[in-house]
Amino acid sequence: QVLSLVIPTRLRRVTQRALHRLFHTRSRLFVVLHVALQAAVFAEYTWEVFVYCWELHFPLPLLLLPYVLLAGSAGGFLLCSRADPGIITKSNHASLVKMYAYDGVLFQKGITCPTCNVEKPARSKHCSVCSVCVHRFDHHCVWVNNCVGALSARYFLLYLCALAGAAAAIAAVTAAFLARVVLLSGLMRGSYIDEQGQERAVDILFLVQHLFLTFPRIVFMLGFVTLLTLVLGAYCCFSLYLAFTNQTSNEWYKSRRYGCSHHRALQPHDREVGYKNIYSKGVWLNLKEIFKPPTVLERQKK
Repeated sequence: QVLSLVIPTRLRRVTQRALHRLFHTRSRLFVVLHVALQAAVFAEYTWEVFVYCWELHFPLPLLLLPYVLLAGSAGGFLLCSRADPGIITKSNHASLVKMYAYDGVLFQKGITCPTCNVEKPARSKHCSVCSVCVHRFDHHCVWVNNCVGALSARYFLLYLCALAGAAAAIAAVTAAFLARVVLLSGLMRGSYIDEQGQERAVDILFLVQHLFLTFPRIVFMLGFVTLLTLVLGAYCCFSLYLAFTNQTSNEWYKSRRYGCSHHRALQPHDREVGYKNIYSKGVWLNLKEIFKPPTVLERQKK
């Protein structure tokens, strides 16, 4: 509201349309960006890091590990982007309504989707981007240009874990290469002349500057993949936590409105009830539900 006072109306409308196009409609822009970033990182890794490490006699399995993880993430990406996430149709609606019980807090019985004009099964949500209701809806992922739901959650976990692993492997190999270069050169035992003409021992700041001037693309790539590893690793841990506890991102976010599982929430009839995740059946059964969805969804997919 403050910025709207100084930004021209025409520019605001153009910006709003662009943001709506990017985040509220199906677009391949993020898919192209994702593929381009992966191609750039692996091109630099192959062109310089792999060659240098091979000359320094690094173990071949260690150098090939990022490619193996890349193949896993590419497979998960293709499966997740092309899979039916669990779209609710008139033919499978009756079966899906019986799949999960309504918890009375996050999911109420008798709520109808105004767009699809069907009663919402428990754990489902209408995706405004794809304009469909998705069973066991997790979220809409712009990076795969598809929803993550009951049938595609397993592929998304594979894609996410393999992608985080590939970034971590590249970061580890690159850091090991730079450390080997520093040790072999004996740079840490050297000295340099500062701007005042005084001789000083090599410190970390000088070392980083020297490596950046010597291997600028490698150091920049290392910084990028390190940041990517931290972000993807954190999100991967969060996704695994949701999988272990049989929650979706949508359910976790909505449950924050009621606090923790022992928080009391007011219901329409002014009756206080405690929110509790009723869908968790233990870690093993929770994972089995994700990697082997209920048979009614599998039949519908076929």
